[in-house]
Amino acid sequence: MSEQLHSLFCMGNPLLDIQVTNGEELLRKYSLKTNDAILAEDKHLPIYDEIVKEHSVVYVAGGAAQNTARGAAYVLPPNSVVYTGCVGDDELSQQLKVANQREGLVEAYLVKKGEQTGACAVVITGHHRSLVTTLRAAEKFDKAHLSTPEVAPLVDGAKFFYVEGYFLTHGLESALEVAKKASDSGKVFALNLSAPFIPQFFKVQLEQVFTYCDYVIGNESEAAAWASATGLPNKVDIPTIARSIATLPKSNASRPRTVIITQGPDSTVVVSAADPDKPKIYPVHRLEDGQIVDTNGAGDAFAGGFLGALVSGRSVDEAVLAGHKLGAMCIQLVGPQYPWPKVAVL
Repeated sequence: MSEQLHSLFCMGNPLLDIQVTNGEELLRKYSLKTNDAILAEDKHLPIYDEIVKEHSVVYVAGGAAQNTARGAAYVLPPNSVVYTGCVGDDELSQQLKVANQREGLVEAYLVKKGEQTGACAVVITGHHRSLVTTLRAAEKFDKAHLSTPEVAPLVDGAKFFYVEGYFLTHGLESALEVAKKASDSGKVFALNLSAPFIPQFFKVQLEQVFTYCDYVIGNESEAAAWASATGLPNKVDIPTIARSIATLPKSNASRPRTVIITQGPDSTVVVSAADPDKPKIYPVHRLEDGQIVDTNGAGDAFAGGFLGALVSGRSVDEAVLAGHKLGAMCIQLVGPQYPWPKVAVL
């Protein structure tokens, strides 16, 4: 591990995605919404066995931050990116490791003996997807893992840090430890809102982490959820929501916070606290309908391209374009995957 030339340290919930297409009946049966992401309740738990037994499924390495870490690793030199999270000692975690190795991602998992690796049922209907996650081992991450002889040097050596919003449902202490270390040492910390339920139900946790955030990434539905949770007026526009996050108090005021809100095929909005009243708008090159295979992981791919560009020393303008490019590559494949052999992004 000590020989790795890592620059980006990512933390989140490692999951194996179990994808099924033509899932309209599953949506009805389990009361799921299209283009949504939820944590499984008891009523949802049978879905994992059902889709494996009764449908043709595709297994893809998943977990939001892990998707992003693999995306950043895709555009950076090998061993530039490290990812940690908690997995079980099972076949699912072995599949994740193989996927990471293929894309040059250094994994530093906490492996819990006797536990099952987390899984996400990805129910695809047309170009839409509904994500139902059972965290299993992922929610048993222990902050002490960050201080182990294997992982501590990876944390200390990184220049950039990235945490998914999903991780805040159970790992707030760990996220705050990494975020505070980054802020105190003048390094870059980025957070993804991840899903509407995070600002909706974990607003307090988000606000604690926002204090240390240099970059906050989200999409239009997550931004709307934040607006609702914080009492902003109904139908407020995306630049205004982004400004409300960008201008929140920040521990390291020397680097103004930048907020990036994607809108699928519509323009990406970027607001910096350095000039919060002047949002920047970046058009998205729309793909033809027939080119789109699966939108699952598109936002994670954008974040991977964006962070990869930042780590490479590119500007925010260039980073957004890299995010758009990797996101477009991702949605032309099944699941959160990237073209192989590699295609230049930067």
